[in-house]
Amino acid sequence: MKFRALQENLRKNLWDRIENGDLTGLRLAEQTGFKQAHISNFLNRKRGLSLEGMDKVLNVQNLSVLDLLDTSEVNKRATIMAPSDDDFDNVVLADSNVAATEPLIISMNVREIMKFKKTFLKRMRASMEGDRDNWERFVLIRVDAHEGMSMYPRMLPGAALLIDRHYNALHSYRKGEMNMYAVNKEGYCTVKYVEVANRNLILRPHNQSYPVEILPMQEGKEPSDYLVGRICYVGIET
Repeated sequence: MKFRALQENLRKNLWDRIENGDLTGLRLAEQTGFKQAHISNFLNRKRGLSLEGMDKVLNVQNLSVLDLLDTSEVNKRATIMAPSDDDFDNVVLADSNVAATEPLIISMNVREIMKFKKTFLKRMRASMEGDRDNWERFVLIRVDAHEGMSMYPRMLPGAALLIDRHYNALHSYRKGEMNMYAVNKEGYCTVKYVEVANRNLILRPHNQSYPVEILPMQEGKEPSDYLVGRICYVGIET
């Protein structure tokens, strides 16, 4: 935003105060030490103010340069500023068995902590079945070589997977696209596409060179009891 535009916005601000009865040209001249004619010429666009003059006016009127910026200009600048720590949430990375079975991740089971933007996490839609309210929602795991290659190219060995453990229902998150799930298989997470046939979970890999697995469900158990959660982010280090 150019200096001339800032001066014009300052004029508008001052005129608003004058029209509201909060200020007069004489009062502003007294506050700044300028002659009344100098203030009048500025308000009526007959002359500008120096940087020092603007500083005086801003100071006596309790204004800052930010008050003179257009809203669109402020928003544009805000988008290129480095985000603060307040914009992020910490998400813990734990071993596969911990993510699969522990509702809350205690400190001794935390392997790493990664930061995710709060706006990103808040966008995630939950779809809970069963008693999941007391489960820590987002947990990260790293996949080994076998798991990573079974879902190649959607995943790679060593990828960090963000699991939404409040999404344990077999509903497509996006229309026409199959969800990737972390599934509790013998107390550990395996990552696959999931279907149900009779009393079996069909675990399908993305990589067709890997076999389809069949996981029989125990009596009284539902698919949601085996689904640890939906994979909502894949982070691959390069």
